[in-house]
Amino acid sequence: MAQKIVIALGGNALQSGKMEPTAEAQLEVVKKTCEHIADISCQGYEIALVHGNGPQVGRILLASETAKDVTPAMPFDVCGAMSQGYIGYHLQQGLKYALNARDKNIPVVTIATQMIVEKTDPGFVNPTKPIGPFYSEEEARALEEEKGYKMKEDAGRGWRRVVASPIPRKIVEIDAVKKLWDSSIVISCGGGGIPVVENMDGTLEGVAAVIDKDFAAELLAEQVEADVLMILTEVEKVAINFNKPNQEDLEHLNLADAARYIEEGQFAPGSMLPKVEAAMKFVRAFPNKKAIITSLDKAIDALEGKTGTVISFA
Repeated sequence: MAQKIVIALGGNALQSGKMEPTAEAQLEVVKKTCEHIADISCQGYEIALVHGNGPQVGRILLASETAKDVTPAMPFDVCGAMSQGYIGYHLQQGLKYALNARDKNIPVVTIATQMIVEKTDPGFVNPTKPIGPFYSEEEARALEEEKGYKMKEDAGRGWRRVVASPIPRKIVEIDAVKKLWDSSIVISCGGGGIPVVENMDGTLEGVAAVIDKDFAAELLAEQVEADVLMILTEVEKVAINFNKPNQEDLEHLNLADAARYIEEGQFAPGSMLPKVEAAMKFVRAFPNKKAIITSLDKAIDALEGKTGTVISFA
């Protein structure tokens, strides 16, 4: 029976820092990414994809805010949904072409995915995730008054809107993902999912938040009972003392060592830390399974045990 893998794609799988951040440039990067993803599929693995959306949703928001005198600005949850659509569209194009070139005729579909978060999540009390453009302090205060935004000064560069980064609790469209699994490669939970809260009457309401895509991928991996959670990023292995003369790349991490390194502050918040924490959560849920953190171009080698960092229960 084929192994089931949930793959979380990092920002480098969607955009290159050496190219202009245009839709056309993104498609070129995505096409190269999809060559690697197609190779994984052709090795006999059953896969699903989750992707980030940080730069993309920021640009959509910026465009919307810039044009607010011409057409009403879109709320943040809608901007997130828009980013899911266009990133998913590019992944569908790139992956279908790569699969067809390998004589593998399998549908690739994107699901606009809502993610339920809790209204009482601590992240809403103290939002810290900066999004969108920079403003002067005067403009920031005006936005706080007019829109109810929370604004913070960002490292001397100006003022930015900050939103919560709550923990994902439930994938609304999970049944659809499961039904499509056997017939398609499904792209879901894009950007961590569209953040929504559930009201007393059962209705869902979008909120201004950014859900970490690694935690979203972990929740999806739990829900579909994946064999492997694979988090693809820019580095081949997780490291301690990163970018220091005594950097040490890690082939294996168990829960105890991972917790100790986190306590030591070895993994940067917003970078490697959520990846390691998501991997730990998965192997806690499935002690006999594993998570892998590696680079896109080393994904198959990592699945074969040749490289990457394997996170396991013990």
